[in-house]
Amino acid sequence: MTKNAAMSTSVTMQETPNPHETLCKKYGLVLAIVAMAIIMLLPTPSGLSVAGQRIIGVLVFAVITWITEAVSYPVSATIIASLMLLSLGTAPALDKATGVIGFGKAVSMTFLGLSSSGTILVGAALFLAAAMMQTNLDKRIALGILSKVGSKTNRIVAGMIFVGFVLAFFVPSTTARVGCIVPIVLGIISAFGMKKNSRFAALLMIATIHAASIWNIGIKTAAAQNMVAIGFIEKQLHGTITWIHWFIAAAPYAIIMSVCLYFICMKMLPPETKEVAGGDEAVQKAIKELGPMKTSEKKLLFIASALLFFWVTEKVLHPINTTSSTVIAVTIMFLPGIGIMTWKQAQEKISWGTLVLFGIGISLGSALLSTKAAAWLANQIVLGFGLASLSVLAVFAILALFLIIIHVGFASATAVASSMIPIMIAVLKSLNIQGLNIIGITMLLQFVVSFGFILPVNSPQGILAFATDTFTAKDCIKVGLPITVIGYILLLIFANTYWKFLGIF
Repeated sequence: MTKNAAMSTSVTMQETPNPHETLCKKYGLVLAIVAMAIIMLLPTPSGLSVAGQRIIGVLVFAVITWITEAVSYPVSATIIASLMLLSLGTAPALDKATGVIGFGKAVSMTFLGLSSSGTILVGAALFLAAAMMQTNLDKRIALGILSKVGSKTNRIVAGMIFVGFVLAFFVPSTTARVGCIVPIVLGIISAFGMKKNSRFAALLMIATIHAASIWNIGIKTAAAQNMVAIGFIEKQLHGTITWIHWFIAAAPYAIIMSVCLYFICMKMLPPETKEVAGGDEAVQKAIKELGPMKTSEKKLLFIASALLFFWVTEKVLHPINTTSSTVIAVTIMFLPGIGIMTWKQAQEKISWGTLVLFGIGISLGSALLSTKAAAWLANQIVLGFGLASLSVLAVFAILALFLIIIHVGFASATAVASSMIPIMIAVLKSLNIQGLNIIGITMLLQFVVSFGFILPVNSPQGILAFATDTFTAKDCIKVGLPITVIGYILLLIFANTYWKFLGIF
């Protein structure tokens, strides 16, 4: 657990276990194994390879395990890897020649995702986020913004949303960003003399987590799940999306969503008072406790700003891609004489389990594509929904709605992206519509993967904030449902206007 996350959870109250949640965790693994076994033992359907059938079985196992959280996500990744090794290693060869795929080939297919550019970028981003937490630069940026907004509650809410926007540029980890902001929010609530279960506390915390999710959409490097989609786009569609192209497409959408979030929050969770005395003093006190800006912070701010410049100007002023520039920036942080962070300090703050889940998730998605299982599933979806006869907008509307609904059962957008984006790519490829921009629409569907608004358990940052007991699931739904509906409607409007103008749709 990171230092900031620990700060946020140290003040939590003891939670009463949810009987339904306990039941899911207790029997989820059994259900997943039974479902996988049934799929693997059924006669192989026409047009599907044995290896493909087995990978679909592993996919179903993964989805059930992730939804029920029967085991932790990193443990689920190791189980999935083992199942892939056994399933692929003993499956008939994909080229229909005699023999089996073999364990040598199975190993390369199972761990393919760990060497992908997306996984490397996520790993580098985790180090960058760790440096932000180690130096407290993320907290200084957040407090600096809040010091300018004043003590009126509506301005504080707007300030928290703006903090989420700014930090998304510099802290490429959603959980780390929210982990930084949560203690600040708790400090503000305490300084204002407000109760933790007040509407004002719920308002600030929910605005914080939803702003983080919105800017996961707006900025390519803000979230790990975006790298999943980029990885599949690069490997399966042989294309890429630069940082600036993503930003041009997504930022206007995220800006409008941020404005909508502000008004929905203020309407659904109106604060008890319009202004709270002592707000400015509380923020200034927190800034004073940080002390003057350290040399390590100044160096990190320079490196982070330079890195942001390289991200923005990728393929405009230089050929260095996002992954390469991020790895180089992290390397510079560790060089002798720089003094930002030691390896020992870094490894304590890195979520290595996230990296394993990310890599194996990409491997599972890649196996779905390479065994043609994704194409077979896509064909069933196309036939079942009659997508072949629909317009591109109608197809996008159905697939986006499908992702929104299925996300309600997941606590990880990375898991959603790993399991669903390969299938979305296969569906789009099977439509065979002239002029269809598969790369562009895959990116737009990836935007939907960040729609973890409805329940606090739909995202790691939601779970982190929910542990503070400042809001209830009902509070989250009050804001989450309207913002999800508005976000979906905006998707369709943008698809038919702005994104069409850009040539994405």
